[in-house]
Amino acid sequence: MTRQAIIVAGGRGTRMNNEVPKQFLPLCGKPIVMHTLETFYNFDSHIELILVLPEHLINYWQNLCTEHQFKIPHHTVAGGNERFYSVRNGLAFAKPNALIAIHDGVRPFVSHRTLESCFAEAQLQGNAIPTMPLVDSIREIKLNESQIVDRTKLRAIQTPQVFQSQIITKAFEQPFSPTFTDDASVVEAYGEKIHLVEGNVENIKLTTPFDLLIGEALLQQLKE
Repeated sequence: MTRQAIIVAGGRGTRMNNEVPKQFLPLCGKPIVMHTLETFYNFDSHIELILVLPEHLINYWQNLCTEHQFKIPHHTVAGGNERFYSVRNGLAFAKPNALIAIHDGVRPFVSHRTLESCFAEAQLQGNAIPTMPLVDSIREIKLNESQIVDRTKLRAIQTPQVFQSQIITKAFEQPFSPTFTDDASVVEAYGEKIHLVEGNVENIKLTTPFDLLIGEALLQQLKE
């Protein structure tokens, strides 16, 4: 099946305490989202890449591509006020009988093994969501009290979340709901069972200055 990837990069960088949106912050000298696009391209040079950006930043992105001589082919799409609408806009490029990965623009360290697992499982089952077991103990807050939660029954969710195109496009015809915390929740509300695969621990979302320090270290290690 044809592979497509919608890279959602609509962040404003609030938690980075930086005027530059987080997807454009430099990681070893190059904007984070460029590393993310390269990860998918290096995994499959035939994958169709769709980058979703805030409309007012598209020209800024094009200037960055010129500055960094970034040549990886991709479509650029204007996003919406909510992630749901940004993904929906990206789905305008969806092809019939395709596998569509939806990925956070600030997750540049998804492994090729995770990508292969997600695409393979989605082809068999209709969708695939990468997850990781929790390491920390978890407590649930109830009023002024808290109680321990069995962490073995919980999973941390990553991206890319991969879907067969006929499923994801239909799911995103639903009206927006605040309960849609990720793409899997949209598909689940549509009536589909969600299938989990193992992610990779390096596949972190770079949302704080501390995350950026970790990202720099990871990238340096990968270059060695």
